[in-house]
Amino acid sequence: MAAVVGAAVLALVVTACGGGDSAAGDGQDTKPVAVTEEQLAKLPDATTHGDLEQAPADPAKGDTSASKDGTGTVLHPKQAVAVYDKPSGKPFAKLPTKQISSPTWVPVIAEKGDWAQILLPTRPNGASGWVHTTDETVEEARNDFAVTVHRDDFTLEITEKGEQIGEWTIGVGKDEHPTPTGRQYIIASIEEQVNDYSPIVLPLSYHSESHETYGGGPGTVGIHTWPDNSFVGKANSDGCIRVTKEALDELVKLPLGTIVEVV
Repeated sequence: MAAVVGAAVLALVVTACGGGDSAAGDGQDTKPVAVTEEQLAKLPDATTHGDLEQAPADPAKGDTSASKDGTGTVLHPKQAVAVYDKPSGKPFAKLPTKQISSPTWVPVIAEKGDWAQILLPTRPNGASGWVHTTDETVEEARNDFAVTVHRDDFTLEITEKGEQIGEWTIGVGKDEHPTPTGRQYIIASIEEQVNDYSPIVLPLSYHSESHETYGGGPGTVGIHTWPDNSFVGKANSDGCIRVTKEALDELVKLPLGTIVEVV
């Protein structure tokens, strides 16, 4: 995997002050700390190339409710927006309008008033943050889909509102380069330009925990096909999830921001 997505990402990249009030801790209708355009520009981008050690961790990394309820609310920033460590807290990054070559869509995992906690596509795995939502800054949508990957059973399942709409046998990472577990999500859809083993690669928000970099990229974990089906039911990738063509044909139909629960 990581090699594939890393190469694809590289090819596309080359070518292509105020404080809150006492209610701030509750996040109920509190205003964000003011950030000027200059300050926003200096904040690091929350992308697959980023490493935001100061980002809050996903408070429920192993949550599997999406497989029963769907991903839920997803957000698209209409412009670059500041990401905070808590409602009315300190800004530590900015969420750009695009991830790689696709529009940014991120899942919401908690809400407090006008604030939404979102999952971020950066290292470390499970990074999250809070954004202040207004009609001017973000677009909201409902996503009823989810993907569940069972590493031990070598299966991938797509559900819609908790109802299974497809299941396939897959390949996952080998022991020395395991596919990382946790709730992650589809961040982009890439038409492969470097390798010919998969027409489309779906990079996820998680990264390899054994590869700091791979194939010139940041070690992004992805979903993709393979030249043959020798991978089916085996742990033989460098961390990516290998699927059959039939599975990929269905996966590419899913909205960006769809949660992928790897257990």
